[in-house]
Amino acid sequence: MGNSRMNSQDWASYNSTHTAGKTRSQAFGVREMQDAYNPAKISVRESRDSAANPNSTPIILGCDVTGSMGMIADQLVRTDLIKIAEGIYDRKPIPDPHIAVLAIGDAETDRAPLQATQFEASVALGSQLQGLYLEGNGGGNDGESYSLAHLFAATKTVSDSIEKRGTKGVLITIGDEPIHDDIDGDHLARIMGAQFSQSMTKRQCVDLASQTYEVFHIVLANEGYASRGLRRVLETWNEILPQRVIQLADVTKLSEAIVSILQVINGERKEDVAASWGSGSSMVIFNAIKDLAVTKRNKGVSRLA
Repeated sequence: MGNSRMNSQDWASYNSTHTAGKTRSQAFGVREMQDAYNPAKISVRESRDSAANPNSTPIILGCDVTGSMGMIADQLVRTDLIKIAEGIYDRKPIPDPHIAVLAIGDAETDRAPLQATQFEASVALGSQLQGLYLEGNGGGNDGESYSLAHLFAATKTVSDSIEKRGTKGVLITIGDEPIHDDIDGDHLARIMGAQFSQSMTKRQCVDLASQTYEVFHIVLANEGYASRGLRRVLETWNEILPQRVIQLADVTKLSEAIVSILQVINGERKEDVAASWGSGSSMVIFNAIKDLAVTKRNKGVSRLA
């Protein structure tokens, strides 16, 4: 997968045919999880180099799709995926992005608590995203199973980026709720496959993912659960990702926030990154990224940014 590159013309053409004038429920019309995106039926997702993308970099966006959070997937397919790709192509914080999307729910209550697209570098990702089941459930149990995204990235993805160049990919989860402390082994076996039979803590899952990915979480601070319980959300996330939790006050600036994270990883100054978005976005982005502390990945050089 990922043998071409995204461009605005293809994406506009795709949306004019598949999403324009449609409600979210019409654009995402699937009513059950498809085998193609079922992690229990997926052996591996690959991000491999190609002529079009000779230095491929895997990027995983793990989106909460419970309750009202289906808006994230809808926003991605209509506007944000092409904005993210073009932002990367223009600003060059990483080479040759390969993007995969994970739809995250609740392991305790949902029929489809995790779904996974292929890694793609073209408009093909749009049709896969629309093939995801936006269950919209969640358990009302003070959290969601974001750790499933960490475990999937750690155990069911491979990339030339890490195997050939020793360079980590990027995993960014996005949502409004606390992260559950652990996931029961019975749930893991059902969701991920029979070989996952042991319960795992959120710390174990994120530590595994961190071996091959730079891991971050974006809290949509003014949406859903976070709008009334932000302190609780941040407590659960800061326990496992200190200085890698982004509070985003405006969900319409999601693409800018994602590209900005990549620029900070690349060693750019946070003040400069925020200012580059202009007066309409700079303050929102600065407040989102100002507390990030990451290790620069550039020709073996490491420093805190």
